[in-house]
Amino acid sequence: MQRSPRQILKAVFGFDEFRPLQEEIIAAVLARRDVLAVMPTGGGKSLCYQVPALVDDAGGGLVLVVSPLIALMRDQVAYMREFGVEARVLNSTLTPDEWRANAEAARRGELRLLYLAPETLTSARVRDLLDTLVTESRLRLFAVDEAHCISEWGHDFRPDYRALGALRQSLRGVPCLALTATATERVREDIRQELRLESPLELVAGFDRPNILLEVRRRAKVVDQLAALAKEYPGRSGIVYCFSRARAEEVARALSAMGVKALPYHAGLGPDTRSRNQDLFIDDEVQVIAATTAFGMGIDKPDVRFVAHADLPKSLEQYYQEVGRAGRDGLPARAVLFFGFGDVMKIRALLALGDRGAWEEYGEGDEDPDAEAARAARTANAEASLRSMLRYAEGSACRRATLLAHFGDSYPSGSCASCDICLGLGEKLEEVDLTLQAHKFLSCVKRTEERFGAGYVVDVLLGSKNERVLGLGHSKLSTWGIGKEWTRSQWLDLSRQLIKKGYLGKDEEYGVLSLTSKAYEAFRDKNAILAVLPPRGKKTAAEAQQVRAQKGEALPFGPAAAGSGSGEKLEQALRALRKRLAEEGRVPPYVIFSDRTLGELVALRPASGDALLEVFGLGPIKVERYGASILAAVASARAG
Repeated sequence: MQRSPRQILKAVFGFDEFRPLQEEIIAAVLARRDVLAVMPTGGGKSLCYQVPALVDDAGGGLVLVVSPLIALMRDQVAYMREFGVEARVLNSTLTPDEWRANAEAARRGELRLLYLAPETLTSARVRDLLDTLVTESRLRLFAVDEAHCISEWGHDFRPDYRALGALRQSLRGVPCLALTATATERVREDIRQELRLESPLELVAGFDRPNILLEVRRRAKVVDQLAALAKEYPGRSGIVYCFSRARAEEVARALSAMGVKALPYHAGLGPDTRSRNQDLFIDDEVQVIAATTAFGMGIDKPDVRFVAHADLPKSLEQYYQEVGRAGRDGLPARAVLFFGFGDVMKIRALLALGDRGAWEEYGEGDEDPDAEAARAARTANAEASLRSMLRYAEGSACRRATLLAHFGDSYPSGSCASCDICLGLGEKLEEVDLTLQAHKFLSCVKRTEERFGAGYVVDVLLGSKNERVLGLGHSKLSTWGIGKEWTRSQWLDLSRQLIKKGYLGKDEEYGVLSLTSKAYEAFRDKNAILAVLPPRGKKTAAEAQQVRAQKGEALPFGPAAAGSGSGEKLEQALRALRKRLAEEGRVPPYVIFSDRTLGELVALRPASGDALLEVFGLGPIKVERYGASILAAVASARAG
């Protein structure tokens, strides 16, 4: 008897309801229609091709999934096998014998899902396999995950994805499902064209992730700040994104020295080291991964409780993608951006180089060099993206509304109750009289003839003896060395405040500063200049944690919301059981059952198999496999 998508949802996955758009997408692809779906990270994209793979138990039909990361394929195969679904991969990690065995299983019709890496699609053996599957009408669906990678206008362009268009044409009538979380209209148009989508059903879910608290904090001593954040979530997973490989290494070492288990992840590490570090994180052996953008896309770990950025991301698209890796299980999570004004200068310095090679230290470095005109266009696009990111970080309006507006989405007026602005959680940025320092900075801009950017002006204020300052004779200016009472980061902070307040103009192309009429009025009339005192970076981790603990008392996004309380003993017993079962099955703990399932088990304390079936995420297959162990743990906690 053929089961409906809803019956499969409950019987296999243990879910009672579809998430928004899932049911529409599944119905469309089963009707053999092309679909382009934009759904937020954690919105359940994978289920949109997993359910169609299971609809017809009698005849079946293979779903081909193109995925950008090997780790994602491995995790999803493990996840589906836990439900008794046969899934395999074809990628570069397989031995020749494993590759042949998986390909033959696909040919024999034994598989429901076959995951392919994009770089394998041009190989003769893959083309031969796909020709066979098409000729024998074995393919039900061609799914492209992270479809924005096909677009040069996307934040994560991958040249290997360009081969998908030719592949799609060769599949002759097989419907295509393109899935992404971060596609602007321009990127969506690129996806439609490159994948040759024919009159696709285009569905764009809301971009909001209301379970994620959005925060921006001024960066002081960032390792102390990160350690304080991690210690608010003992035993819970977090990701820290860093600007460079060196920064990721530094953060991981420092956090480990402060008692937070942390490892680095970046493209400069060997494949074995990257894989090991990622596995330790996924298996809950390590609490924090300190990573560049090389980490995370497609990582299927749903129980990441916080994502922190130690440095400013290059774009809101990148930021949205990365913070979306928090709270994919729907439980409360945090996204904290530690912002320092020096970040902007670092990113702009790299943009000014106009060379992809200059970016290799700061990400994956896997993009092929393009023509000069294309590179220039991307550089201009990157500068616009950086300005949008800066507006978010510096803004005083609702973070959620600002973020959603960037993607063409909207948020109802009023408090979102889930960002630092709306909850009043921001640091007290009271303005004080900084007339003396402001005059020093403005005077230095004037005496250097309004020909330089903030970084050079600060060099002069700090009394730098670098070649440029000495060569231009600026060590002889009256403003040379008069600013040594402040750090470089403090002066850069003040410069941005002076720009925002209208005392300084700034050339957007070159960053050159100039005085405005308001600055001249301040000199002439001796008007006081008020600004926020820039931090020196001396707050200790203990002080930071104390402040956050005070602020989190009434905050529904704190650790208390993640499962502590009267059921702590049962929670710990279930976590230990989950860990043991995961080790026995050689799968990540969340594959056994999710944190949301764990929370419901603690709250409901089921005493029978039928009661277990009422728990989120526990269908008949998992109850049969793990039900006795779970019930024993619940009974033991109840007796204790």
